[in-house]
Amino acid sequence: MISLSTLDSLLIGVYFVAVVYVGFRAARRQKSGTDDFLLAGRTLTLPMFVATLVSTWYGGILGVGEFSYNFGISNWVVFGLPYYFFALLFALVLAKRIRATNLTTIPDKLEASYDRKTALLGGVLTFILVTPAAYVLMLGILVQLMLGLDLATSILLTTFVTVCYLYAGGFRSDVWANAFEFVMMFLGFAIILPFAYTTFGGFDFIEAHVPSLHLTWHGGNTWQYITVWFFIALWTLVDPAFHQRCYAAKDGPTAQRGILVSILFWFCFDFMTSLTGLYARAALPELEKPLFAYPMLAELTLPTIAKGLFYIGMLATIMSSLSSLMFISATTIGKDIVGRLRLDAGVRAAHAGSDHGTINRWTKIGLVISSAFAVTLALAIPSVVSLWYTIGTCIIPGLLVPVVAGYFERLRISASYAFAAMLSGWLTSTVSLIVGTLNTINGVPEYLFGIEPMYPGLIVALSIWGAGRVWGRRERTH
Repeated sequence: MISLSTLDSLLIGVYFVAVVYVGFRAARRQKSGTDDFLLAGRTLTLPMFVATLVSTWYGGILGVGEFSYNFGISNWVVFGLPYYFFALLFALVLAKRIRATNLTTIPDKLEASYDRKTALLGGVLTFILVTPAAYVLMLGILVQLMLGLDLATSILLTTFVTVCYLYAGGFRSDVWANAFEFVMMFLGFAIILPFAYTTFGGFDFIEAHVPSLHLTWHGGNTWQYITVWFFIALWTLVDPAFHQRCYAAKDGPTAQRGILVSILFWFCFDFMTSLTGLYARAALPELEKPLFAYPMLAELTLPTIAKGLFYIGMLATIMSSLSSLMFISATTIGKDIVGRLRLDAGVRAAHAGSDHGTINRWTKIGLVISSAFAVTLALAIPSVVSLWYTIGTCIIPGLLVPVVAGYFERLRISASYAFAAMLSGWLTSTVSLIVGTLNTINGVPEYLFGIEPMYPGLIVALSIWGAGRVWGRRERTH
């Protein structure tokens, strides 16, 4: 439990009210139609594109604090560099192609490139990939720390507040709220660093008070552990938030430039969060729960008002990701899973924009289902980093190859092989992860083949894809 003054508590309360107000205010601009509810009418300009993408993609603030406290600047190597690289690759190779399709979701593209069965499986995997359980957990933990409520109550309250306006305004409400949260997250961390510098001093203080490994690129981690996080960063290429915002951009160049500008903002924010984590380790070397590194540093350094604004910055960072992923998760249920199961071949033009009521209604129902699933998962696996690792390891091997190849005609294979690659990649990594979790030596999982579960999943998926390419060439030559 932390100490907040009445003024700090009032500021935080005003912030929550402001987010909800902005979300419902945006809902007033909603027009009829699926495109407007799911993609804000495909009208995102560069500033709004950048604000919503930057804030959405950087939600794991407590997990980042925990990692930087434990491993120092390795935080930047693990959670920064690989994501910059793949975001750059996404911008240069995929952004314009995605916008040019004029589709709505990743499963839409899977159906257009392969078949309905592959799209349905892709919808299930996408739903798991975007579940905001980690952000539900972080937001609940942070509010629990501030208010002293039990974790379950904190999670339920904050989840409701975060997503209530999405029910009314859809993606437009999400974007407007993200833009407000973008400003607050940068303001929060811009406030704490000058106070930390004034209280403790500059880099000399950090260098003298953190373990020497904290100032190395690896932070004491093994190369294999760091490498697997680079592979997890492949998440970027199949991340539905990236795809959704490209579909919603007013044109292809806006999507491409928006991602490039976003990389610069992520770089700046990573600098601030990593430096804040180092200050926390230097000033609080015996911290019992590193997950609370940022809040405890704030307790040590920040006066009234500044503390309230810093907590708002952390809340905004988490809530922006939570609301966006929750809406994508709901869209996956409403449009990509239920929509495809309910609509017969004659009515499936709804995916191109008719039958707005059915898709919008099921997306709203999806918000309830997604919230329940995320809350359940957050309570079942109460570790932010474990949630990221588990979901990324299991799902990416299934989605990566079919999704990326779907945007390049020369890389496509038959629908049967695409489905097999997706299913096998997912199951191989998942089984390996389960086997390792059930068989440990001194607390270390013993995975299949003695390697991280993601690798065999990717190898199996790529092998099936290669077989599909070879078979396709043989069929064309006969």
